[in-house]
Amino acid sequence: MKEEVELDNHYDIDKQSPVPFYHQLKEFIRRQIETGKWSPDQKLPSETAFCKRFNVSRTVVRQALKELQNEGYLSTAKGKGSFIASAKITSGFVENLSGFYEVFQKQGYQVTTRILKQEIVPAPHSVAKSLRVQVSTPLVLLSRLRELNGEPSVYSDNYVPEDLCPRLIDENMEDRSLYIYLEQDCGFEIYRGRRYIGVTLANEYVASLLGVAVGSPLIEVESVTYLRNGKPLEFFHSFHRGDKTMFEVNLLKYENKG
Repeated sequence: MKEEVELDNHYDIDKQSPVPFYHQLKEFIRRQIETGKWSPDQKLPSETAFCKRFNVSRTVVRQALKELQNEGYLSTAKGKGSFIASAKITSGFVENLSGFYEVFQKQGYQVTTRILKQEIVPAPHSVAKSLRVQVSTPLVLLSRLRELNGEPSVYSDNYVPEDLCPRLIDENMEDRSLYIYLEQDCGFEIYRGRRYIGVTLANEYVASLLGVAVGSPLIEVESVTYLRNGKPLEFFHSFHRGDKTMFEVNLLKYENKG
């Protein structure tokens, strides 16, 4: 672990300024990060240390740190404090029909998987609607925690109708791409997909898996993959750490020749 950052004596909160104290402190920390004076993964001093150094209240410090965390400059680890956020992982995952495992393995990351659930469940209403099946239809649920280079990064749930791929319930999916399995072992041709991206806050369960504080910002992804005949094959729901993930989407401008 890198050394804790040092709070030097070259900056003070301007108590006469109309700019709120927390915003002044926030901008100070942001500049330290953006200029490289504080580097990724360095630990920040305690809230008490900030209070003493800048002669401000704990409320001021918490507000500044919270906003920086929401903006991706800081990350928190339960029981360990705040850290300068690592460089974000850039991925074309949202525009690519390849699975998470394939995309990041090709980028050179060491991808490890922990299977949390692999069981048959009745289709929840929202999933049933996306897969165009009846509520309570048996689905294979595959819940996984994915780590990139040893760090928890993504929690995901995949749902596949049991009747389309009954062998999935017994397969070892720790080091396999689900999409490759569905195509190579089950004989399906995944033709297209639709993905929805949003932002949410980590609940207690997801926060504990991803190693972030409850309420931390997460990128939420939902997608449905389809066969060539238009039949839905798989529903996917995932939570990506907001402090470590950036999605890249390539845009093309098509000229209207009509």
